[in-house]
Amino acid sequence: MNINYIENEEFSGNNFNEKPLQNGEYESCVFLNCNFTNTDISSFTFSECEFINSDLSNAKLKNTTFRDCTFSNCKLLGLRFDECNSFLLSFTFKDCVLNFSSFYNLKIKKTLFDTCKLEQVDFVNADLFEAKFYKCDLSASIFENTNLEKADFMNASNFRIDPETNKITGAQFSVENLSGLLEKYKIIIK
Repeated sequence: MNINYIENEEFSGNNFNEKPLQNGEYESCVFLNCNFTNTDISSFTFSECEFINSDLSNAKLKNTTFRDCTFSNCKLLGLRFDECNSFLLSFTFKDCVLNFSSFYNLKIKKTLFDTCKLEQVDFVNADLFEAKFYKCDLSASIFENTNLEKADFMNASNFRIDPETNKITGAQFSVENLSGLLEKYKIIIK
């Protein structure tokens, strides 16, 4: 079976619903203003790729590889990152909407979520050691048995994290968002 290898290429304004992206390995490629909604990019490999102003909502990611990829201003609704190839899985998200996505059981230490909407995202059993949630909205996201040690929630909002069912040693929170840790105790914070 021949595997396509594409390097240092820019894809701009492509609608991969109309003309599917070739299955293969993409290295140092840029996907600008591309539409991947509901496409099947299972078993593709993306290394050091940038996705900018693109929509990957509901794309199928079974065994997809993302290594050192950056997503900027992307719409990533309902993505099952938990179905990706977990070997060397690493990415950065800036100004993205990741609502209803899943990072279940993934080891994604030091991941940066910068100014992202992360509503109803599944972080159950994930390893988010030293992850940064800078200016992120985490409304109704699920943290259970999650490793949040040394994670940064200083500027995050709307999260609900139970300190009894998650590892939070060394995690950083601000006085303004402490209620997200204490809600289950039904205490009043003023």
